Amino acid sequence: MKNAKYTMPLREEGFIGLGDYAAIGEGRSVALIAPDGSIDWWSAPNLDSPPLFDRLLDPKIGGFFSLTPAVDYTVSRAYREDSNILETRFETDDGTVLLTESINSTLAGRLPWSELARRLEGVRGTVPFRLHLRFGTMIETRSPWRSDTFKGSVYHIGDLMAMLHTSENVVITRADDEEIEAEITLKKGSREVVALLVTQSEPLAVPDIETIDNRIETSHTAWQGWVKGLKYDGLYKDHVIRSALALKFLWYSPTGALAAAATTSLPEGIGGKKNYDYRFAWVRDACLIIKAFTFLGTLEECKAAFSWLSKTIIKHGPDMQACYTLEGELVPEEQYAELQGYRDSQPVRIGNNARNQRQLSMYADMLGVAKLFVEAGHILDTGTSRFLGHLANQCADRWRMKDSGIWELPEEQHYTHSKMSCWLALDCAVVLADASHIEPTWKARWARERDRIRDWVEEHCWSETHQSYCFYEGDGGQLDASLALVSRYGMKVDPKRMKLTYQAIHRELGHNSAMVYRYSGVEQEESTFIACSFWLAEAWASMGEPERAAESMDEILKTLCHRGNVETFNEMFDTRTGEWVGNMPQGLSHLALICAAQAISEHQRKGK
Repeated sequence: MKNAKYTMPLREEGFIGLGDYAAIGEGRSVALIAPDGSIDWWSAPNLDSPPLFDRLLDPKIGGFFSLTPAVDYTVSRAYREDSNILETRFETDDGTVLLTESINSTLAGRLPWSELARRLEGVRGTVPFRLHLRFGTMIETRSPWRSDTFKGSVYHIGDLMAMLHTSENVVITRADDEEIEAEITLKKGSREVVALLVTQSEPLAVPDIETIDNRIETSHTAWQGWVKGLKYDGLYKDHVIRSALALKFLWYSPTGALAAAATTSLPEGIGGKKNYDYRFAWVRDACLIIKAFTFLGTLEECKAAFSWLSKTIIKHGPDMQACYTLEGELVPEEQYAELQGYRDSQPVRIGNNARNQRQLSMYADMLGVAKLFVEAGHILDTGTSRFLGHLANQCADRWRMKDSGIWELPEEQHYTHSKMSCWLALDCAVVLADASHIEPTWKARWARERDRIRDWVEEHCWSETHQSYCFYEGDGGQLDASLALVSRYGMKVDPKRMKLTYQAIHRELGHNSAMVYRYSGVEQEESTFIACSFWLAEAWASMGEPERAAESMDEILKTLCHRGNVETFNEMFDTRTGEWVGNMPQGLSHLALICAAQAISEHQRKGK
């Protein structure tokens, strides 16, 4: 259980470090909690809903829900073992209080309403607490208003209804249309519960407070039950389980979609313009998460996510979109919210313009996941089988085209990663056809195009001068860390060239560190990319160098896991300042940890 400790003051100009947030969720939404007891982000009732709490992006006008001691304090916190229930311990001169937080669910799954529960328990002495709840305005498009009912005050924010439900000793000192303030005194042995109940365009259920309190423990039991069903028995198990629980936040249970992250517009560089909305399902990210879930033996999530993804692509076909909404619709064009942005990082985006990009690597993502799925002993239906054959034919036709690459760059090029991915896609198609999982009619053509791709890559994408594969055709001096994802290409084509490339990535993109940047030159505007760092460790294991892989893995974990973070990873980490940046919880970061741990464990077992 990772325990993070903090001392006051925690905020600067209303902001807290991105790596200091912890997440809670229930398979439909995710809330981010600062160490000072303030929930600064919650898109309710869904991951991609307009935010009810958005102080994270604008401390002046953003909504939040804080429970904080009224006196000076220190704080430590950790998740319960094998659970996403968060415990925070506040220490003051006169007492200690334990805060336990959950977005509640049942043993059978999520509730039909949102139930954010917060329990305060007096452990020692006496501690006065302040409650402050300010409803967000959905980026100043709605004005909250209160109505009084026989069950208490109900707040209306657009089509949401919300109620603050509390135990008896919570004393409300102020309540108007937008804000609620209250005082709570905790003594040793006392126990108080506050909960926010939210529903959208439906009647509001109001359970009694004891039921809500008990449901925190039910939710804990459900999380532990899910972890108990994991089949991972390799190295780095504690880190793998924590990353699995983080990925579970991003599995949108109403449809089976997998979100890339739970937030929007958290900057890749403080004050920069790379601030994107990640609350959608990317084909690439979803497939890589499914891969990680496959290693964990989570059949239900794998099946649901792969089926949803296939049906969604078919629905909007014949071409794949780079990303889709969590309900399986087309992602809207970017709009710009008039918010301050995290530490003045502009713009604040809603929607994502990468949706229409050509990204050739998606063919390998889909066909690679299908191959993993059947290798795990599962069976493709006729419709999915035909769909995969269609994707293979598309790949065979289109691999010669320029694209935006895995990094969704505005300049289309013949990116080496994209070409190698097309090789992998067609290689997987041939394997699937050989085993009669997909229609073998075009197998010979797929094999010939696969070999043509190999020849093209070896002629156009290798730099003899730099002794590495290039970022893209005609550019011999730049490197791309995403080539770590296609180590299987090197294993089958030219292991020596691939190893030389990985050495160059470590030397030049990592500056001889295990933490690496995405591609050459990008360190001027962003930080090291956590997923790439883990991908390179995985690649070393796949290329038959498990000792080097383990050394890299240990260095990455040492860098990331001793700085107060409770292993709710962002997208990037700045090794120069120790600052976390980018959206969170970031699916790529957590899935990459799992895949690296799996690869190192597998190759260690082979060596025994």
